[in-house]
Amino acid sequence: MQPVLTELLPEVVALARQAGRAILRVYAASITVTEKDDRSPLTEADLESERIIAAGLRRIAPEIPVLSEETAQAPFAERTAWDWLWVVDPLDGTREFISKNGEFTVNIALVHGHRPVLGVVHAPALDRDYWAAAGAGAFRADANGAGRSIRVAPRGAGPVRVVGSRSHRGDSLDAFLQRLGLHELIAIGSSLKFCLVAEGGADVYPRLGPTSEWDTAAGQCVVEQAGGQVVDLAGRPLTCNARPELLNPHFVAWADSGVNWLSLF
Repeated sequence: MQPVLTELLPEVVALARQAGRAILRVYAASITVTEKDDRSPLTEADLESERIIAAGLRRIAPEIPVLSEETAQAPFAERTAWDWLWVVDPLDGTREFISKNGEFTVNIALVHGHRPVLGVVHAPALDRDYWAAAGAGAFRADANGAGRSIRVAPRGAGPVRVVGSRSHRGDSLDAFLQRLGLHELIAIGSSLKFCLVAEGGADVYPRLGPTSEWDTAAGQCVVEQAGGQVVDLAGRPLTCNARPELLNPHFVAWADSGVNWLSLF
């Protein structure tokens, strides 16, 4: 049975906020950091958030499988049969979490036919939520208040507002910025970069380094439902669960489709 996205949204937002409260309990205490096999950092907050979200999604939609950063991944031969799936990053921006700058998020997306059709991004330290669903638009709420509709902004006359990673910057981004010309670079962590584009606070988010599908699915949904686009450097929309590997190609998220952003790569 096809889920009703607008009925799922409040439950998924509430679940992300529940995970966020658990993350903040660890955030307020001493943070113990270990390393995963790929040498990326892992904390108790990642694991506790994962446990809460996994249990919550089993309750909300037990028939839909879950693809999450912190759990063993099903082989692609099994995943190819998944027409619907949850894609979860229980703590996006672990480095931001460890440095205690507040720029970390909980990301939960529902994917159908390889595209995110529902996305929730919760920023626990900011007490801020972004959510979107196909055909329903994109929204922001602060301090668990009422949601307000958000929309990407047309390109203005001033410097191009580029949002980029606080923790992952390389020569490729510098080359893009040089070709771009006059610009303002806004450094921020986690999926908040997508959300800044979606709410009109940035014009473009180029990502020219490695990301995984759980890093991007929820934010992609928010941008797309706010009127923007998220595409690879060949102009194809990002997909989920379409390949054996779960790494994304390099991509760009933009607000104004009247600008030929891809010509800058």
